[in-house]
Amino acid sequence: RLVESKLEEAIINNLQNFLLELGKGFAFVARQKRLTLDGDHFYADLIFYHMVLKCYVIIDIKTRKLTHADLGQMLLYVNYFDQKIKMQNDSPTIGLVLCTEKSSSMVKYTLGEKNKQIFASKYQLHLPTEKELEEEIKREIKRLT
Repeated sequence: RLVESKLEEAIINNLQNFLLELGKGFAFVARQKRLTLDGDHFYADLIFYHMVLKCYVIIDIKTRKLTHADLGQMLLYVNYFDQKIKMQNDSPTIGLVLCTEKSSSMVKYTLGEKNKQIFASKYQLHLPTEKELEEEIKREIKRLT
C-alpha cells in the first residue's frame, strides 16, 4: 500500500511540475508544518501561498477514501492559519484534501453549504478542477506502485 509520505515526497521531488499543474501564482512555503495546540502537535502536509489570491493554501494528502475526520483536521488547519498565521491583508486560507475517493454527501454535511459556497465561487478560476486533482493523484500513485 502506498503511504502518504511517499506521495508527499514524490510531489516535493517534482515540485516545479506540480506547481505548474496547480496553476499560476503558487509559491512553496513548507512541508510537514507543525502546529502546536495545548501541547498536541499536528502536521499539515504541504503549505503554499497563492500570490494572486493572496492566501495560504494547505494541502493534505490521503491515499485512501476521505473521512469526516480528515475534513475536521483540515478545518483545524485552516482555522489555525486564519487566526495565527495569515496577515490582515491576506484572504482566508484555502484547504485542499487530496484523496483517492470521497463521498460527496459526507463532504456536504461535514463542511456545510456555507463553506462550500465561500471557496467554490471565489477560487474556481484560479485552482485546478476537482477532476484534474483526482487524475493527478491517480497518475502519481500509478507511477509509485
